Amino acid sequence: MSRIIAEFTLIPIGTSSTSLSNYVAIALNVLKKNGIAFKVTPMSTIIEGDNLDEIFEVIKKAHEALINAGVKRIVISINIDDRLDKPDRKPEDKVKAVETKLN
Repeated sequence: MSRIIAEFTLIPIGTSSTSLSNYVAIALNVLKKNGIAFKVTPMSTIIEGDNLDEIFEVIKKAHEALINAGVKRIVISINIDDRLDKPDRKPEDKVKAVETKLN
């Protein structure tokens, strides 16, 4: 059951390079290690969880991993969709619902 779908972005500020892919990989390895379902998009990461504690805990761990990698400033953006009437939905279900309504 994945009642909650969340989108989050951790943006390291003041790194030595304009490329952030190494930091994204560090955060994604945390998600893998914690067994949370996720999908990477060009601008953010989508995760699924059963409760807010699970969502916030894994984002916190990803944040801490970036700090441990030497990042001194991180901007965090989080959007959460907690839909109680459809506890078995997946992120792709949301996309399909819109696609079926497109001409």
